[in-house]
Amino acid sequence: RLRHTIIFGERGVIYDRNGEVLVSNTINEDKDSFSKRRYPEEKGLSHLLGYVKYPSKDSAGFYYKSDFEGVQGVEKFFNTQLSGTKGLKIVETDALGDVQSESLLEPPVGGENITLSIDKRLNEKLYEYIGELSDRIGFDGGAGALIDIKTGEILALASFPEYDSEIMTNTNDPKAVQRYSKDSRKPFLNRAIDGLYTPGSIVKPFLSLAVLNEKLIDPRTEIISTGSISIQNPYDPTKKSVFTDWKAHGAVDMRRAIAVSSDVYFYEVGGGFGDQKGLGIEKIEQYMRLFGFGEDSKDSFFFTKKGTIPNPEWKEKNFEDGMWRIGDTYNTSIGQYGFLATLMQALRGVATIANDGKMAEPTILKRTTGKVDYVREIPFDQSYYDVVKEGMRLSVLEGTAKGMNLPNIEIAAKTGTAELGTAKKYVNSWVIGFLPYDKPRVAFATVMEKGPHDNTIGALYVMRLPALVRMM
Repeated sequence: RLRHTIIFGERGVIYDRNGEVLVSNTINEDKDSFSKRRYPEEKGLSHLLGYVKYPSKDSAGFYYKSDFEGVQGVEKFFNTQLSGTKGLKIVETDALGDVQSESLLEPPVGGENITLSIDKRLNEKLYEYIGELSDRIGFDGGAGALIDIKTGEILALASFPEYDSEIMTNTNDPKAVQRYSKDSRKPFLNRAIDGLYTPGSIVKPFLSLAVLNEKLIDPRTEIISTGSISIQNPYDPTKKSVFTDWKAHGAVDMRRAIAVSSDVYFYEVGGGFGDQKGLGIEKIEQYMRLFGFGEDSKDSFFFTKKGTIPNPEWKEKNFEDGMWRIGDTYNTSIGQYGFLATLMQALRGVATIANDGKMAEPTILKRTTGKVDYVREIPFDQSYYDVVKEGMRLSVLEGTAKGMNLPNIEIAAKTGTAELGTAKKYVNSWVIGFLPYDKPRVAFATVMEKGPHDNTIGALYVMRLPALVRMM
């Protein structure tokens, strides 16, 4: 009896940037003709790497599914490169099924090996800190990432909680898979790439650049925050709409407004107030898109979700009362209302500020040449970038990011606390920034998802930890 048999080439090995093996192959104890995947024991890599579904046989021993299927992460995105090409041979057996002879028709070709830009130890440490804070404070989860602003290489990309790639690939623990499915914290969600979050005040550095480029205010001009501004109701002279700051900051110029995160300052330069002209919602959307917010790319490893920049068309589509009001512009100016962004959008945006307008294309692969792909260059006056970066440095020295004022390293950062829902019982906690301040090389972004409103320990805590900073 003659039959054709598939021969599988070895699936490609995945390495980290330092040459350490992340995913390898091991002998299949079930004596199938393909090797099985072995994933690292270190935590924090499962969303990044993903997992695979193996070829499957029927009861007669014939493959009804003869391909490796990458699921999520690197295994999915680079599935074609990692898989290689199957081979084919003819097997002759006797009546008892014993093999008499074999003849190779087509030899298999092994898959490509891939070297990622990720530093395994840095990634593990980032995941550890996010997980510890999430469990201790009561956040639903969190995510963090670091990027080399010059090359676009992603140095760490962690999402908490996660599943176990080994379990998902080998399906050897169905109870664990069931626990993942029922877990309210959604361990299958890659928060670093697919999570959409209200950004809050991390939008303020980008709005500042827009305001400067439109020449709406001198960066030294002060706006007084008494704790709120009020707008007269045009239909009822007895009523006013009040838009509050998180505290009364007094007189603040642009640098200090970034540092202390004054909402009133950004209400006024975003939407206008009194004699101060504002950007208006169209310009806000235009500039936020320029820095990569509201963008997705079907061909990208990182940008699978667009997010939302609120505008009149969006409101008309999503609300029964679709009229756009000045208050909607105010709230959008501080990253609230219907504003939604991904961690990677925030990371790429702050890296662009640190790199003086050069937006490097993020890559999960280690670069083998010196050539860097730029998404775009945003040619604002250099002084505008300097003002914003000085404001972010001031935030670390004496503002909302003061917890990152560490010895031996100068960091620039911007925090954000985004209130969630009408009851505002929960918040997303953000921090974005770069280091070292004088010659930026690494940018970072971290978001902690849906924690208690009254909590004062958030994303800043993760990124300030000296062990993590030393590894950057």
